[in-house]
Amino acid sequence: MGILLLASGVYAGGGSAGWLWMGSCTLSSPVLPISFLFWLLLVTPGAWAAGYEMGFDGFFLGRIDYQDKLLRKKELKMEEVWRASASLKPPIADLFTGVLPHTYDPPENLCWDVLCGNSPIMEDPRSPQYNADTWVSYFLQLASLQQQYYRTNFHYEDANMWFKNMDKLIRLVNEQQAEGSKVHVLYSTPTCYLWELNKANLTWSVKEDDFFPYADGPHMFWTGYFSSRPALKRYERLGYNFLQVCNQLEALAGPAANVGPYGTGDSAPLKEAMAVLQHHDAVTGTARQNVVNDYARQLAAGWRPCEVLVSNALARLSYYKQNFSFCRELNISICPVSQNSEQFQVTVYNPLGRKVHQMVRLPVSEGMFFVKDPNGKTVPSNYIRATFDSETGLLMKIENMEQNISLPVSQGFFWYNASTGDEKSTQASGAYIFRPSHLEPLPVSRWPRIHQVKTALVQEIHQNFSAWCSQVLRLYPGQRHLELEWTVGPIPVRDNSGKEVISRFNTPMKTNGQFYTDSNGREILKRRRDLRPTWRLNQTEPVAGNYYPVNTRIYISDGHMQLTVVTDRSQGGSSLKDGSLELMVHRRLLVDDERGLVEPLMDSGTGKIVRGRHLVLLSSVSDAAERHRLLVEKEVLAPQVVLAQGDGIPYYSQAAPRMQFSGLRQDLPPQVHLLTLARWGPKMVLLRLEHQFTVTEDSRGNLSSPVTLNLQNLFQVFTITDLQETTLAANQPLSRASRLKWITNTGPTSYPAPSKLDPTSVTLQPMEIRTFVARVQWQEFS
Repeated sequence: MGILLLASGVYAGGGSAGWLWMGSCTLSSPVLPISFLFWLLLVTPGAWAAGYEMGFDGFFLGRIDYQDKLLRKKELKMEEVWRASASLKPPIADLFTGVLPHTYDPPENLCWDVLCGNSPIMEDPRSPQYNADTWVSYFLQLASLQQQYYRTNFHYEDANMWFKNMDKLIRLVNEQQAEGSKVHVLYSTPTCYLWELNKANLTWSVKEDDFFPYADGPHMFWTGYFSSRPALKRYERLGYNFLQVCNQLEALAGPAANVGPYGTGDSAPLKEAMAVLQHHDAVTGTARQNVVNDYARQLAAGWRPCEVLVSNALARLSYYKQNFSFCRELNISICPVSQNSEQFQVTVYNPLGRKVHQMVRLPVSEGMFFVKDPNGKTVPSNYIRATFDSETGLLMKIENMEQNISLPVSQGFFWYNASTGDEKSTQASGAYIFRPSHLEPLPVSRWPRIHQVKTALVQEIHQNFSAWCSQVLRLYPGQRHLELEWTVGPIPVRDNSGKEVISRFNTPMKTNGQFYTDSNGREILKRRRDLRPTWRLNQTEPVAGNYYPVNTRIYISDGHMQLTVVTDRSQGGSSLKDGSLELMVHRRLLVDDERGLVEPLMDSGTGKIVRGRHLVLLSSVSDAAERHRLLVEKEVLAPQVVLAQGDGIPYYSQAAPRMQFSGLRQDLPPQVHLLTLARWGPKMVLLRLEHQFTVTEDSRGNLSSPVTLNLQNLFQVFTITDLQETTLAANQPLSRASRLKWITNTGPTSYPAPSKLDPTSVTLQPMEIRTFVARVQWQEFS
């Protein structure tokens, strides 16, 4: 048998494992590696749906639930094929997945680093510290133990210490082959390991659910970080929104977006800041406060060059140069241009590929303002009605007047008292861990103070639950959802109680312990209270052990009607009782959970007070998917509002200003999402199109059917002169992508060759993403 020891490095090529490596594979065919003993990788479960389409051959993750891992060892399922979508025909969403034997650490006692205390290998028999025989014997025991479980980055600071001891260990262990040992040790890579597994022609089981939620011991559920640092999570979502606007306008306006009347515009700084923010201790909210502050600083610094780019592009596309202004603090009703001007212009850019109706809210000074749109059209009447209890001031009922559906719904704010440890476990609630001290949360207030605002444009109920918790429930004409805008913080902790604040919705719906959450904004996963689909759960934390990540939506259904809550950032959520939904909106804790942060989650500075929105949809099950998918698309990629004060001047002396403009010749079908439109070089653009419906969820119409587009004639401002389809990462042509083929226990899988690309007829299957690099010619003004 063979043991693979990993060396670090960099790899840049085609199909590979989810890893960076350097070097060539040196395994001979008869050697079947049993697994890795040294790992340099941590991968957070969840980002698995796109692995195949990016060209990866394998995916290795460190953290899965400790109970799940014990069962996998017993059943030899530490390695499987992960099937990420029921809509995409295998193997499009299949990815070989391995669970690391020691999370992302080396085996116990084999850590040679400045952060470890293990003794180095001493092979001189004359030395009093001689221990070579002990190390070799121990290593062979580990190899034998690990072989029983497989069919076949924090401890890496000092490379010299590692390689000096590993070189010795490899040589000493291989010398035992002369004594009959069958273990052969060598440096290798995950890619080589995958190739050897693939050559064995084994049949692999298939996993179709995910790995959430994760616990590394009883009472130790990593479900707190789903909600930690909600201000940073919202800032990241806004950053994504603005980056896509910036990317699109850079592609539509061409070189004029980068150098124009407002200066030099650049999308790269915001791209880089957003990339850094995807670190597993960044957007998760598990970094220290000073590091979180720096993430926010980098994001703010990247914003300004994109604002210049957007200004250049808007002037070029509208044929009109104005004194553009961006109101970054609209969430707290601050916008100097609208507040201090008697007259101003509003430009709204819609980054979606279809028309949307959007109410724009701007703070203004006292007085009367007349608002004119390009067509002067009015907005249709209401579709939804909300009723409130006159005694408690709480929401009491939601009605969908369009479908004649009514549901009693109560909503309020509660807080879990964060555990600091008890007789069952010393585990405390912290940045990573969610562990309430009691199963039932406490109400912030049972009787909020309320007042009503009613105008022709909006109806609002203002609820004041406490000095640190309030909410505005809002309905606009023509709106098919109820908007709940909540403000929470600073959470008081002078009573020495850490608090984890939730918004809870209670209904009489019979939901049989089931609820649904999204996976990275795409697939919808069924959740069952106190149940895991592939292994038997011994539930030790009935609250935290039933929390799941909610990236964009969570819903419950009784088979006839569906209640969906759309979020404006990633949060933790659950349904702990039939007919109930809850989302954690903020948390402030007094004790560290001992997972590496080494400070309590206090969220100081501007992160102490958080404002956000929940959008509530009530509809029949038959059209619920259409409603929540299109609403989420509009929420994630909201229109960008840009203001201008005073008069402008023509961009071209002989051209009248454009009051309206579209980069598309016609709207995209509702099931097609324009996922990416970005400059990809001096004369190139990157285009990704996504079918955003699954194969079964639209039972009324054809939104779950394949859709065909003509890309050749899609855009107004440039002509596509050449089109090439690539992998999802756009780093290699699809025609040249080569991946390992795996045998699964679900039956044979076909691997059709990519068909010849016809730009006038590009078909998207349900849930499919197709990626293209296009050579373009931008239109000149005439």
